[in-house]
Amino acid sequence: MNTPPPLGQRLLRAGLLGSDQLRIALHEQSVLQRPLGHVLVELGFVSERALRESIANSNGMREVDLDTTLPDPAAIRRIPDTLARRHRLLPLRYDPTGPALTVAMAEAHDIVALDRLRAELGPDAHIEVRLAGDAELGRAIAQHYGASASIEDLVQALERRHARDETHGHDPQLVVRLVDALLAEAVSCGASDLHFEPEAGFLRIRHRIDGILHQTRALHRVCWPELAVRLKVLAGMDIAESRAPQDGRISLAIGGRPIDFRAATQPTLHGENLVLRILDRDKGIVPLAALALGDGQARALQRILARPEGLILVVGPTGSGKTTTLYSMLQHLSSEAVNIMTLEDPVEYPLSMIRQTQVGEASRLGFADGVRALLRQDPDILLVGEIRDADTATMALRAALTGHRVFATLHANSVLGAIPRLLELGLNTELLAENLAGIVSQRLVRRLCPACKASGPADPAPWQGTLAPLPPGTVVHRARGCPACDFRGYRGRFAIMEILPFDTELHDMLARSSGIIELHRAVRRMGLPTLADDGLRRVIDGSTSLEELGRVVNLENLRSRASGHTA
Repeated sequence: MNTPPPLGQRLLRAGLLGSDQLRIALHEQSVLQRPLGHVLVELGFVSERALRESIANSNGMREVDLDTTLPDPAAIRRIPDTLARRHRLLPLRYDPTGPALTVAMAEAHDIVALDRLRAELGPDAHIEVRLAGDAELGRAIAQHYGASASIEDLVQALERRHARDETHGHDPQLVVRLVDALLAEAVSCGASDLHFEPEAGFLRIRHRIDGILHQTRALHRVCWPELAVRLKVLAGMDIAESRAPQDGRISLAIGGRPIDFRAATQPTLHGENLVLRILDRDKGIVPLAALALGDGQARALQRILARPEGLILVVGPTGSGKTTTLYSMLQHLSSEAVNIMTLEDPVEYPLSMIRQTQVGEASRLGFADGVRALLRQDPDILLVGEIRDADTATMALRAALTGHRVFATLHANSVLGAIPRLLELGLNTELLAENLAGIVSQRLVRRLCPACKASGPADPAPWQGTLAPLPPGTVVHRARGCPACDFRGYRGRFAIMEILPFDTELHDMLARSSGIIELHRAVRRMGLPTLADDGLRRVIDGSTSLEELGRVVNLENLRSRASGHTA
């Protein structure tokens, strides 16, 4: 039997790895004494998916994507959590008649793990192994087997200690374990933010999941001082300061992968409010193809990205996914032939082959000064995390004038709403007209849970005529709720977009200082879909519901467009 070549050589031959990268990874492997695959993923040389596919193909095995696979609850119940955690495996399917078990593992030939499974199921059990990534295994095990420590038990122990004697001997490990469990719980349920909110008599804990806040726990108020101190220590904050806002950052390994938390405190009437923004590197980068743009939108975005120079803006309110979209564009453009540099406050997700700089008070570097500095680093593409003031806007436009592609975010409600905002910041209309490549406006919409969404004909009554563009008898879907989505009816979010490439006509209108009404008419003639139009497309294809779309965008835009077409 032919022995397959080593993993590094297979990746090298497949073009997924460079020889220099392999040499660096082998050196790190010898120092860390860890499997080569783990080292390659940690260094960012290879994605976990590419690694999984390569190993599966070389061993003639089947792989599994645990982010999109729902294990059978009977299989989870059959294999104890201690065995699953110790040997890093997740049962997927179980047939007691065989018995037969399908199990996901990162190490395909872990003989010890397979022997333990047969000891649990019986010597005649048939075990089929599916290959999974190590990080996604850790995430799935934490999700389906729950947190390693019982939060309820830890909370009760902490409250009992305070009830027995407020000045009783300090037990730091109890608070440490509780904080770790609360952070792990927030990550496992897919929260983007974790809120600790003190009230007069209790501490409210809330998770923001898919853009919506949900209260998950209420703790006695006596627990909060110790929890707050532990969180502030982890975030590098001053624990003696409680009357002024503070910022910090926490980096932990949860579920086998690195997770960053951006922490912020705010003094309130009942104590310090603390919010953690959860930055999961595995979820931060979305391939451009995964944005599921319509044909017209994809062509418009390609026109913008094909420009060799110019200012490209992504606009929307806070939390609308602007930075994620910018990262997707940069990853699409990234190659060894291009020098991409960024200025961010803060750097949320590390990107390979891209030079990222954090601006802010700690670094004593602002966006405007940062652009000046980066222009001396021979960049091809610049990313300015946010245009906040006149100096930053001027420097971003100046960089575009000198032949660079400049990507930036701006707070505006629509593509054309960005124009008066830029003029308010003092930009010259003639210079802006020649160097504005395009604007993308976006919102995030919750995705219907595929396991429980219900279909039926659209009912226009609740929308007072806004459904005029829907063909008669159109089938739409609604949220229901099931265990897979924690009875919310939605799982995950996606972006709906309005994309406007600037052509000669729009540039001429800007140079003539045309009003916003004239610009609206010109854009209307171009026939580009609005945010509401793009959202309606995703309603019709079953991705989301009319109720969710109406929560995010103004559906009156559909009615006005329909009236205009009728007229």
